[in-house]
Amino acid sequence: MTTTSGSVAPDTRPMVEMIDVHKWFGEFHVLRGITLTVHAKERIVICGPSGSGKSTLIRCINRLEEHQRGRIVVDGIELTHNIKNIEKIRSEVGMVFQHFNLFPHLTVLDNLTLGPIWVRKVPRKQAEETAMYFLEKVHIAEQARKFPGQLSGGQQQRVAIARSLCMSPKVMLFDEPTSALDPEMIKEVLDVMIELAQEGMTMIVVTHEMGFARSVAHRVLFMDEGRIVEENTPKEFFSNPTHERTRLFLSQILH
Repeated sequence: MTTTSGSVAPDTRPMVEMIDVHKWFGEFHVLRGITLTVHAKERIVICGPSGSGKSTLIRCINRLEEHQRGRIVVDGIELTHNIKNIEKIRSEVGMVFQHFNLFPHLTVLDNLTLGPIWVRKVPRKQAEETAMYFLEKVHIAEQARKFPGQLSGGQQQRVAIARSLCMSPKVMLFDEPTSALDPEMIKEVLDVMIELAQEGMTMIVVTHEMGFARSVAHRVLFMDEGRIVEENTPKEFFSNPTHERTRLFLSQILH
């Protein structure tokens, strides 16, 4: 597989496995037989039209949505109704949403230390040191004592990424992380994601940022009507799409 310059190549260990996964919302069959293996250190970008099932797919990986058929295995742990398994998987899977989901009444620093202190039982001093390390990493350490409402959208999203990193996740899921941002703020968030990619983080990213997909992804997946219609390396995906539906989609979003 091709890799971003200076980045870590994937290994052969499966990190996320989805086997014939189906999901319904009432009568609506939103995921139709999804089978996907994501290896450790691999970076997957998922694109497709609204309503194609992209966000539902990644929300099933940490049980924010419950699949009704098929199997999902994360780092060797199967996602079943077993609460301990669900909690274990959630502790290993970081999630960054379209809207930042920060606690507005807590400072940036408190937003970052809450999970490690309460879930991982990390002492406060250690949690704060870790939080400051990741705030430095996302280039926002000087905002640690502010409240989310005092920050720009791009800054809040970088805080949300740092908050996920404080839990030492093995996988990071991104659900359209730049779609709620003003254009000038998108680059600052994508730059942080590119740094993470180069360090070998396993990433599954739902996005329409095709420049990011070209430069960072090992594989690009195109979804439509609950199915993975096409998947390939970025080079092949963009230069030689095989499915007519993919070609139509790309013609509409690439200018």
